[in-house]
Amino acid sequence: MSKILVFGASGQLGTCLRSVAARQGITEITFPVEGSANILNKEGLKALFDLEKPEFVINCAAYTAVDKAEDELKLATDINCEGAKNLAVLCKDYASTLIHISTDFVFEGNIPKLLQEEDIASPISVYGLTKLQGEQAIAAVTGQFYILRTSWLYSEFANNFVKTMLKLGADRDELKVIADQVGTPTYAIDLAEAIFKIIASGNTSYGIYHYSNEGVTSWYDFAKAIFELSNTSVKLLPISTSEYPTKAMRPAFSVMNKQKIKTTFNLDIPHWRDSLEKCIIALNINA
Repeated sequence: MSKILVFGASGQLGTCLRSVAARQGITEITFPVEGSANILNKEGLKALFDLEKPEFVINCAAYTAVDKAEDELKLATDINCEGAKNLAVLCKDYASTLIHISTDFVFEGNIPKLLQEEDIASPISVYGLTKLQGEQAIAAVTGQFYILRTSWLYSEFANNFVKTMLKLGADRDELKVIADQVGTPTYAIDLAEAIFKIIASGNTSYGIYHYSNEGVTSWYDFAKAIFELSNTSVKLLPISTSEYPTKAMRPAFSVMNKQKIKTTFNLDIPHWRDSLEKCIIALNINA
């Protein structure tokens, strides 16, 4: 396996990459501590590239607080756009391939159709806008990149919807969950495995790709499956987006077409419910 350098190593996907690398015996990979891997510190980044000389750089670092981003435009832009650009510049200088994680939030999500990579991106939130700007900044600097748009990321690590539902389900008798936002959950362990397969493939079909688990669901049905698979007894009530207002708007329909990544890299993507079951089992083992 090629020499790999991971940014955002302490986050959810970074932790999943570490877990999968350990399981698969991938040793040529570095997870620098946050202090030495600040994507806004150009001098520090150059020193790290000088030291590691990576063939592949995986950028999991991002500003992901969707609602807070509405009030923190500069910080979100700095991390999601300028930080991504900084990595792209160094990847070009060092002939490294950049694997950058993006989001379904780059789309408006107002039409019930499978989203293709070439569809026009029209974000409806600051978070989505800054992630789109990050994609554009990378493409303007280097052609040696894979941008992976993903959605509804969860795992047994860090804070996410699955762990929040399990915590709330254990404390409450009744929960209300939005039923009119539709998408696809993505098990971050599956995404981590896919990233390593892309690296190992040697395929240089650079560009933008969509990756989530297979299938379609709403947040309500996702929560229902979480409680069913974990044998959690709680009354679940479906509500509309209008009944649960948030500072940032969310796409109503953001189901992505994954055919491009499946065909290009010969990937077999699991159904979201099968992967959710694996995550629930892992959480029970680690409890």
